[in-house]
Amino acid sequence: MELIETPNLLGEKSKHIQKALSFEKTKVVNIQLQAGENIPEHDSVADVLIIVRSGRVSFVVEDQVVEVTPENILHMQPKEKHSLTATEASDLLVLQIMP
Repeated sequence: MELIETPNLLGEKSKHIQKALSFEKTKVVNIQLQAGENIPEHDSVADVLIIVRSGRVSFVVEDQVVEVTPENILHMQPKEKHSLTATEASDLLVLQIMP
């Protein structure tokens, strides 16, 4: 068992990106963004799961806009180009799962 700390740093600074864990073919990253902060378009060679723990994040995936909240999970396939903007202060987990 391993307990991974992902402290909420949104009140202390702006954009925070922390590699939380890596095992076998999976990488877990914690991203915390203030409202209006963004991450420019990019892609991944892995399957990607986005889990928003708090807040709302607008993703543009292959020219389609989706809003990710604590009530849903976004799955992106390898090589899907995407960008994101926090529409409110947000804390999310990104799971990259290699084939």
